Amino acid sequence: MASAENNAAHHFVDRHVAEGRGGKIALIDAAGPQSYEALARMVNRAGNLLRALGVGRHDRVMIGLEDGVEFVALFFGALKIGAVPVPVNTLLVPDDYRYLVRDCAPRAIAIAASLLDRVEPALDGALDPSRVLLAGAAPHRYVALAAALANAHDRLDPVGVEPGEVGFWLYSSGSTGGPKGVPHRHGDLFQTARLYADGVLGISATDVIFSASKMFFAYGLGNSCTFPLHAGATAILMPERPTPAAVLALLRRYQVTAFFGFPTLYAAILATLGENPVERFERLRVCVSAGEALPAAVAERWAARFGVEILDGIGSTEALHIFISNRAGDLRRGTSGKPVDGYEVAIRDDQGRPAAPGQIGDLWCRGPSIASGYWNNPEATGRTFADGWLRTGDKYFRDAEGFYHYCGRADDMIKVGGVWVSPHEVESALIEHPAVLEAAVVGLANVDALVKPKAFVVLKDPASASPELAQRLKQFVKERIAPYKYPHWIEFRAELPKTATGKIRRALLRDGSATGDD
Repeated sequence: MASAENNAAHHFVDRHVAEGRGGKIALIDAAGPQSYEALARMVNRAGNLLRALGVGRHDRVMIGLEDGVEFVALFFGALKIGAVPVPVNTLLVPDDYRYLVRDCAPRAIAIAASLLDRVEPALDGALDPSRVLLAGAAPHRYVALAAALANAHDRLDPVGVEPGEVGFWLYSSGSTGGPKGVPHRHGDLFQTARLYADGVLGISATDVIFSASKMFFAYGLGNSCTFPLHAGATAILMPERPTPAAVLALLRRYQVTAFFGFPTLYAAILATLGENPVERFERLRVCVSAGEALPAAVAERWAARFGVEILDGIGSTEALHIFISNRAGDLRRGTSGKPVDGYEVAIRDDQGRPAAPGQIGDLWCRGPSIASGYWNNPEATGRTFADGWLRTGDKYFRDAEGFYHYCGRADDMIKVGGVWVSPHEVESALIEHPAVLEAAVVGLANVDALVKPKAFVVLKDPASASPELAQRLKQFVKERIAPYKYPHWIEFRAELPKTATGKIRRALLRDGSATGDD
């Protein structure tokens, strides 16, 4: 039955004012702090503004904004009137935005002025300028977002929605093929907050939360938006790129209690600090990592330096957030942890049969926040979703204690002599070496057309690169894992190609590699 209480804006925004928390700080962005009451009024203005632009039930509203209160206001304002917000990556190129606008067919779009030169080519003929909201300096033909919000009415009741009604879209990263629209229900936001933020992290109203991952990603949307607003906590929103120096400054300034990062950022922060005197953040109680598997060596160095463990986990856009995670008191470094309560996880072989403990197989998941398919893409939907299960595309094995070990994406795995080799295992061994900052391993054919591992390595001191160091690294790996898994070639790089989420783009490394000669 349709109900206003099923509308996500009721739970995450209006509820706090109704329950007497209106004066508490909800968000702090570049413009300063915003109370829950001020946020609720801005959400109402955003919803009324969208209605005035002709946005109705189930119409899509594309959001291309940096992290800040305007993003949150438009996201929940759209939900409140029954429209469908669609956050999009702010780091794309013009052709990407053409694809997204064509695929999404938004009724209105909100865009940061800094993105205009990349997004504007996609708007010609696709959207009336009167339905383009521009954050920042506004050319005459578009609507100035800040002024339009200020002039809109600040009272608005949420529309009633069905329990399973689609509320918003996110786009997959497109690591295999083009980005795919992932429709999610209003209730999916509540489920991830209940099962993961509450059940695993214990997020409460006393927490101050910062996420380096942006809100247009599923990971960042939970971390910076729905988790704090579910608990009545405070979120710190940073519009700029999360460099190690900027993140460290923010952790110090706001005394963050819950920090959400990703492996390359944790490693970069440690490298930035180097041998400086040890610094502790006294209020920091929990750190989370996702996006790529966290190497055990990075987790160990972080815990030794800051006295706080990093809880590594795995999630996806299709699942909305993390569904396997380490927990405080139940943690094993170098693993993704155990299934989050409420989610069922299976490892299956190539025939879809359950894999034995210790056997590498395909990771499947089902649970209350799993999407039902992709927008307008039945072929990809058929490959990825089956009877409520999500085929994640990741290779895993489960050990005897129930911890899940990441081996790599299915298309990144390497078969050496008929045996699967996990690139993550080789990378983790390399990162244990004190000279190594980052590593990526791919399969490469030698002159005999036999596939062997090749490592691309970023050193802490680039000047130390040498053939002698490459040989020492090969021997270092042989001493830590099965010798046949060692990298037959090592190429030193100044940096590794990555996605906006910090994932290493191994396909680019494979495509750019020449055939080996040993």
